[in-house]
Amino acid sequence: MVIIEPPWSAAEHDRALDRLAARENFPVAARLLPARHRADLRAVYGFARLVDDIGDEAPPEQRSKLLGLVDDDLDRVFAGRTPSLPQLRRLAGTVHAHRVPEEPFRDLVRANRRDQVVHRYETFDELRGYCALSAAPVGRIVLHLFRAHRPALVAASDDVCTALQVIEHCQDAGQDYRAGRVYLPGEDLRRFGCAEEDLGRAVTPTRLRGVLALEAGRAAELLDRGTPPLMAGLTGWARIAVAGYVAGGRAALSALARGHYDVLARQLRARRAAVPVRWVRVLEGGRR
Repeated sequence: MVIIEPPWSAAEHDRALDRLAARENFPVAARLLPARHRADLRAVYGFARLVDDIGDEAPPEQRSKLLGLVDDDLDRVFAGRTPSLPQLRRLAGTVHAHRVPEEPFRDLVRANRRDQVVHRYETFDELRGYCALSAAPVGRIVLHLFRAHRPALVAASDDVCTALQVIEHCQDAGQDYRAGRVYLPGEDLRRFGCAEEDLGRAVTPTRLRGVLALEAGRAAELLDRGTPPLMAGLTGWARIAVAGYVAGGRAALSALARGHYDVLARQLRARRAAVPVRWVRVLEGGRR
């Protein structure tokens, strides 16, 4: 359900966000982080969740208008005026405290506008272009929150965020298909002899599992490429937080492999107990 004006207190809003965040592959605002960092990460997650919910769940005829309201409020945030939406009011303090630029927030809105008109991607490169709007901006925002936004780290962050998005597309392939979208590249589906209707089955056909394994492998390569420079370039809480995101992605990849990529029969999600172990490994410099 899309709720523009939450009918609850700030504390209740935080708890609601935490419940949503718990469904993600990675720890959005881990409890081990200081309260100030958790508050900033919650504000960003609340914005991203609002935009995604509008793009996915609002009545189709209202989505453009609602996304327009978000854009209008971003105008207010970056003009130093008070936003109308509570999610943007919470975001404004974070934006100004950390001097986060406007572009990544606009890109997240653009990604959801694209979702309304683009429902298929022919190649993996095209999908990566979409991820440049839907995923990479979040990583860039996080770097700003930790005062770690440096050109040398941006490309690595983009790789990690793209990987996390591709993993989610694999996990949610059936759900996305029912919503009228296919994020698995068309040329890969054809290469494995898949028809789009395979995404609507109760059990994932072997040929479709091959596609999912291919995309998951590409995500793993992106994680392996982006993680070392990020871990080498980040310090303190930034390093700890980002290691958690990587750990969540790797745990999700393991869940996909462990479930033999049968994402249509059941949800293949990371085991929560596995994430802390992988978190430590990432911090220690391990790849897995």
